Amino acid sequence: MMNTSNIIKLASLSASHATRFSSAITRRPAASAVDGLRAQDIGTVDIKMMARQHSDYQDALRQAGAVVTELPALPNYPDAQFVEDTALCLPSLAVMMRPKAETRRGEVAPMRQALSAIFDDIMDITDGFVEAGDILTTPSEVLVGLSARTDQAGANQLRTILDNKGYAMRVLKTPPDVLHFKTDCSLIDDNCILSTERLASSGCFDGYQTLIVPTGEDPAANMIRYNDYIIMPAGFPKSEAMLKANGFDVLTVGNTECAKIDGGMSCLSLRF
Repeated sequence: MMNTSNIIKLASLSASHATRFSSAITRRPAASAVDGLRAQDIGTVDIKMMARQHSDYQDALRQAGAVVTELPALPNYPDAQFVEDTALCLPSLAVMMRPKAETRRGEVAPMRQALSAIFDDIMDITDGFVEAGDILTTPSEVLVGLSARTDQAGANQLRTILDNKGYAMRVLKTPPDVLHFKTDCSLIDDNCILSTERLASSGCFDGYQTLIVPTGEDPAANMIRYNDYIIMPAGFPKSEAMLKANGFDVLTVGNTECAKIDGGMSCLSLRF
């Protein structure tokens, strides 16, 4: 039975390969980010503010223990600051994704080049489409949510790759009208997932402890656990208070500008 109370009992704030990292890769936003993909228009991106918030995000990663590598902007790709979608990084393997949006596929090759200096083993998705915003890695399995950006063919190839490397994988469904699976969830401890009610109610997290973000704060569901810290978007006081009540150290970062083009905390970095 899934525990969905707002206070959970954790034996300890544990950390595994799914939450314990030493490095992070980010990419500087380009001025072209004003033209980034978005499900709905909620305002024009302020590029100067985005740059400041991106810098604050990198500072939070460093405070959490990351050695941050910032890659240069890619002006031809307005969404390139959302580096997470380009690759899945596991302890001994990187898998390059194949974004559904044609305007984003050119982001993959430069990221592959960057990761080739770090990972000896790099595989590629060549069938269908997978974006890593639809992938939640836990200590025991890799959860992949089918969505408008990730299809069954891509998930099938990813399963073959992960099976051959000894990783368990489970395919789930992203709720309708939700961009990515991780738009609605985050791993915040080895066996605890922060989720929106709409995603948790599907039963996809049975076997995990689950914290539900407070009503009206669904965007807070996308955050990252990096070592001993939770890095979350600013402006969601109920979610922040809930996490602190559960013993987490929380760092908040402004995300108003990336949110205008459907970006969240996890989107902005690769962590390994």
